[in-house]
Amino acid sequence: MGEFTVHRVRFFDHTPAAVRALAFHAGSERLALARADGALEVFNFNDNYFQEKVIPGQDGRTVEALCWVGQRLFAAGLNGEITEYDLENLKPRYTVEAYGGPVWTISANSQGTLLAAGCEDGTVKMFEILEKKIQFQRNLDRQKGRIVSLSWNPTGSQIAAGLMDMIRVFDAETGRATHRLLVDRGVGTSKSQEVVVWSVLFLSDHTIISGDSAGKVQIWDGHTGTLVRTHLVSKWDVLALAVSQDEDSVIAGTSEGTVIQFQFLSSTVAQQDKEWVRTRTFKNHSHDVRALVHTETAVVSGGMDTQLVVRPLLDRVEKNTMESSLRKIAFPHRSLVCCAKKAGLLLFQFPEHLELWRLGEGEGHGQAGDSLPVKRKPEKLIHLKRKGDDQICCSALSPCGGWMSYSTVSSVRLYRIQFDDNNISIIKVSKLPKSLCSVHRLGFSPDSSKLFASSSHSSVVVVALNQSECKHLSTLKPKSGSRQPVHLLVASEDGKWLATANTACEVHVYNLLTMKLHCTVPVFRSCPTAIGINPVTSNLVSVHADQQIFEFSLLQKEYTEWSRKLQKQGLHSLWLERDTPVTHVTFNPRNPDHILLHDTFMFCIIDQSLPLPEAKSPLYNQMMLRSLPEADRVRHSHAFKISKNFQHLLCVSLLEDLSLVVVERPLLDIMSQLPAPVRQKKFAT
Repeated sequence: MGEFTVHRVRFFDHTPAAVRALAFHAGSERLALARADGALEVFNFNDNYFQEKVIPGQDGRTVEALCWVGQRLFAAGLNGEITEYDLENLKPRYTVEAYGGPVWTISANSQGTLLAAGCEDGTVKMFEILEKKIQFQRNLDRQKGRIVSLSWNPTGSQIAAGLMDMIRVFDAETGRATHRLLVDRGVGTSKSQEVVVWSVLFLSDHTIISGDSAGKVQIWDGHTGTLVRTHLVSKWDVLALAVSQDEDSVIAGTSEGTVIQFQFLSSTVAQQDKEWVRTRTFKNHSHDVRALVHTETAVVSGGMDTQLVVRPLLDRVEKNTMESSLRKIAFPHRSLVCCAKKAGLLLFQFPEHLELWRLGEGEGHGQAGDSLPVKRKPEKLIHLKRKGDDQICCSALSPCGGWMSYSTVSSVRLYRIQFDDNNISIIKVSKLPKSLCSVHRLGFSPDSSKLFASSSHSSVVVVALNQSECKHLSTLKPKSGSRQPVHLLVASEDGKWLATANTACEVHVYNLLTMKLHCTVPVFRSCPTAIGINPVTSNLVSVHADQQIFEFSLLQKEYTEWSRKLQKQGLHSLWLERDTPVTHVTFNPRNPDHILLHDTFMFCIIDQSLPLPEAKSPLYNQMMLRSLPEADRVRHSHAFKISKNFQHLLCVSLLEDLSLVVVERPLLDIMSQLPAPVRQKKFAT
């Protein structure tokens, strides 16, 4: 694989926020996820569950509920506002005050014409969904106590609302309450303790299903308002419910971290007299399951333990396939770490601040696998808090370590960092070009003389940097006219090329000498997750969400021979079955045949001088090769040299001295965020 001095960095204590809400759009197979800090994420389930977009949160803007209306995404929270998000510019499009206090839930009718909001003051507020905004229409009959949950009947004629100790059914046309369904407190519950109906479902046959704080899932007849069946599923709260599209399966999430499935089954051979039967229990979370989605083939859940879990239902998928594997998405599919290759510095991005660290230094030499004594410990140089209420959406550190920049949805800030012996000073650049208002991605040129910032419509703003001023040089625009945001941006080491990738799966390459579009790589069906330009050959390597790898010659404007051979033979099945995307690609300047890449759980060096692995050959063969005599190693070697001796890889970068920086997020640190009983249980197993 080659020998490197490795800096194993384990002091980036990034912990994602808890999952608060989920919403699934079946037509586009997009899942929207809201976290406790107000940030939103959009996953493409059609593209190997890739995290396509991230919209940063804002102080004071919590999200309690999400709702898709066509391709439009709405959210509401305890600040009393309803927000529609701009999924092209990755920011709120507009906000409407509900005027009912905190908004606990929102739900749209199946026709996509009305949006209902359940408020703290006991009102269900109806908003008309117009082409470019929503407009308040009226209130339904006001109730005593907050409206915690809502569900429309699929016909759009009625709406069920969960409150304290009851469920109300409203006529959507008149706004009048037609039924009151009283929820009992359960066995052993104090009479003074209210039961909260956390979630409610309204099915097409007028069955109403509720989940409450007494641990019950109850089935109601919506025609008569009578209770049909009670299932006691937990000693604690049932926090979320979800139903399949064909309404034959319901799932319930609890405070114990379990998800329980109910199916509409017949108890007789004649298939008559069907009833809701508890069939399965899944335990994939350590804490509260706050949000659920029931797709056609899987249960999707999220909660306090921050993980998004996709649990396939084996009676709905083919066994021993990619679709039948359990997925846990714990970390972002984008890099939160920048490395200054020439200065040996690391920049860590948090929602509220940035941290600049100087790498430690080892002493002496050793054999492969040895731990070298530490000559100088890593040092935290700067802790920079963001300005304003908006969270940081992207950041960058120049290769020389002299420039640092970050952006929120409302502004961009640039800083000059000066090192004088042991003293460090940071100076804010006060005057920035007006074109730098809000960007999705930031990057510096290898010589640190230019700042690249991806803006709206997949364009890139180029800014020249010097000690006295920052000057706008050019705005690079693709010819495709795409409105999708750029999520990847990389410049070549010689400063000639700049490559960008957007969520429309387009990869554009610009010539920085002429400031013009050089070429567009043929569009592949899967979104790029990492791109890099070989400093020796000027070949662009792209890795996609479906794990495919391509190499494109920027000089010839065509795929290389190696890339064509790889696509003809096909990648190894074990490589394609990996469920985490490659997030970084770099190269070994000592050997242009070496491509270095990594995902969350593995680090790989692709040696293009070696043959590709055959379908039946072992992909993870490094331990086997180590045990063979040196003469036999060549015969059994193949191009993919993979190491899985890391946990939660967040960044792998090659410094100018060819030492390797590996940033990990240890599992131990994640577990320390959980209560003590959970930690002890995890350690015991």
